[in-house]
Amino acid sequence: MRFAENMVAVAVGWQVYAIHRNPLDLGLIGLMEFVPLPLLALPAGQLADRAPRRAVLAFSLAMSVAVVTALLLVTLSGATELWPFLALAGATGVSNAIGWPAYGALTPEVVPPDLLPGAMALRSVAGQIAVVAGPALGGLLFAIRPELVYAVAIALFGLSLAGIVSLRTRTLGDVDRAAPGLADLVAGVRFVMRTRMLLGAIALDLFAVLFGGAVALLPVYARSILHTGPVGLGILRSAPAVGALSAALILTRRPLRPRAGPTLLVVVALFGAATIVFGVSRWLPLSLAALAVAGFVDMISVNIRSTTVALVTPNELRGRVNAVEMVFVSASNELGAFESGVVASLVGTVTAVVAGGVATIGIALSWTRLFPALSRMGRLEDLQPEPV
Repeated sequence: MRFAENMVAVAVGWQVYAIHRNPLDLGLIGLMEFVPLPLLALPAGQLADRAPRRAVLAFSLAMSVAVVTALLLVTLSGATELWPFLALAGATGVSNAIGWPAYGALTPEVVPPDLLPGAMALRSVAGQIAVVAGPALGGLLFAIRPELVYAVAIALFGLSLAGIVSLRTRTLGDVDRAAPGLADLVAGVRFVMRTRMLLGAIALDLFAVLFGGAVALLPVYARSILHTGPVGLGILRSAPAVGALSAALILTRRPLRPRAGPTLLVVVALFGAATIVFGVSRWLPLSLAALAVAGFVDMISVNIRSTTVALVTPNELRGRVNAVEMVFVSASNELGAFESGVVASLVGTVTAVVAGGVATIGIALSWTRLFPALSRMGRLEDLQPEPV
């Protein structure tokens, strides 16, 4: 699934930027992917807590197959207009909104609580392997023939769908089948807002990637700043995942031992510093190294956040809490892509990326005062579910 997503991202990014050579178009793709999420997140979280999570995720994957098939048809027709990509980005947002809460809540149904931190790290390893190889292969296939990217992605999404359908899960408790009321619908929001440690971890990731993420502007760097082709764009997109994969492998062998709260603040500040280095670089090896460092520290941040969500959330709320997390994470990624495109079109790509890195460092420094419960958070293995 992640492999196919990253292959498609390379192809779409290159095709969209080639239409008008305007970074704002890349931002609009991110905006269209984000728009469905606030509208569908709470109902999708409720669905993930009341319906079989495996079935919900399977439906989302089936939608992804349909979207990539449509992208293949757009490519075959010439891919000279922006609107089909915007419409299909919106469809991708719908698919993600439906599937993400179920995906995030499914892991605790597969492994017991004592193995959950390691399982989260292993899931990150698998995901990052896909993020490393997916963009590189996507760029290579695109250079050979653009249609190949989408054809291979359709096959990979199909394999993911078959794997989810055949997955066996544990029963963690009875599912409430009563008709949901408004209180049930917003229960995840109330839980996150009440649990300040959890709110701080999720919000920190939102603002760090919202301002510090440079991935949406990689097609601009590949074509206009570093002067490399689609293969180079694929390598640039793979670089953060190389660093993230290295961190995930380390976390799998040696789970995080220091206090998680202070560690989270440090790695977010380092993410901002690496973003600044990438922003000012004109040398491809330095750019790749900066992206790899950003990916390394970001993986530590993601592991802390995702493990915290899984351990402090009661099972009966996991779908709805994961829906809230999805809105925050998607706001940082898709809405962050829109923010990057808008700022880059106004003040220039380099200025936008550097300013975002500086803002990320400032946010990390301010979080100790804004969320003292997060800064005091201890080791991950000591976390327990909070009361509903």
